[in-house]
Amino acid sequence: MRQQKTNAKHLIVFLFVRLAACIVQSVPSAAALWFADQIAWALYQFVPARRRVALENIAAAYPELATDSAASHRIVRAMYRHFMRATVESLLMPRKFHVTNWRAFADLYPGTPVLAALQSGRPALIVTAHFGNWELAGYLLGAVGFRTHAIARVLDNPYLERFVLRLRQSTGQTIIAKKDDFDRLTTVLRNGGKVATLADQDAGQRGLFVDFFGRPASTHKAVALMAMEFDAVMLVLGVPRVKRTGRATLPAPAGMDSTYYAIEVEDVIDPREYVTRPDAVKAITQRYTSALERLIRRHPEQYFWLHRRWKHQPKAREKAKPAEVKVA
Repeated sequence: MRQQKTNAKHLIVFLFVRLAACIVQSVPSAAALWFADQIAWALYQFVPARRRVALENIAAAYPELATDSAASHRIVRAMYRHFMRATVESLLMPRKFHVTNWRAFADLYPGTPVLAALQSGRPALIVTAHFGNWELAGYLLGAVGFRTHAIARVLDNPYLERFVLRLRQSTGQTIIAKKDDFDRLTTVLRNGGKVATLADQDAGQRGLFVDFFGRPASTHKAVALMAMEFDAVMLVLGVPRVKRTGRATLPAPAGMDSTYYAIEVEDVIDPREYVTRPDAVKAITQRYTSALERLIRRHPEQYFWLHRRWKHQPKAREKAKPAEVKVA
């Protein structure tokens, strides 16, 4: 009975999302993006718990804003607006984005190191964060002919999972389940495959603590370990929304002037440089985390501040107890 109720809830949620997607795809793009702005405003206004998490994270990352509450709130409002627009844009992409017009949506040329790595026979790890429009990178690379893989968590709702998976894989990108597809992941890397992963989530108390915005942040070791085990070059990048002025070589589709992104490679890390270092895993993890931080600092309103990135902190070491003195 409980399983039937859960399935019914999943189906209702899916039908609601699918209806919203149909509306977004059937109205003019300008109207769809206006609708996204209204949802962003409502989320900011009427979900105070999530707003509070974002403000706490921004305060931790930018101590200089401690006395400038208005600036912190501006970043949070802009964050909601950016991500709601990115969500709507992702729903519009199958109908608006084609191999012949990708230059109207993205500037690929800052990401030339990615192109070199994709054409190499050596495995590669594309390391990014919940920043900009990370979904667009795989979609774009697939549309221009590259075959990549991305690690993603399977959604609890099976109906939504099939819907999202179809969107993500529509141009040739292949999704690898985060927890249940380890054999497939290792096979891809052994064969020189290119795998994208999000590397900015809290890893719990057992994670590796590295500096992120001046505070220890628990980070998964797996990215650095995979790079070393499979000799995979690491490309640390983001896909921020940027102004199209001076960049775009094709005009924007009607109503989508703000839909323009750039692939920005912040660092290229070769694990071969670390093979003799006893602290290789931590050094690599710190290096790519610092690169992600630099990207976020340039576009703070495009980072997903709703994550509890600093949820876990290193445990304080217990003070040594004084030795007991026995009296004869």
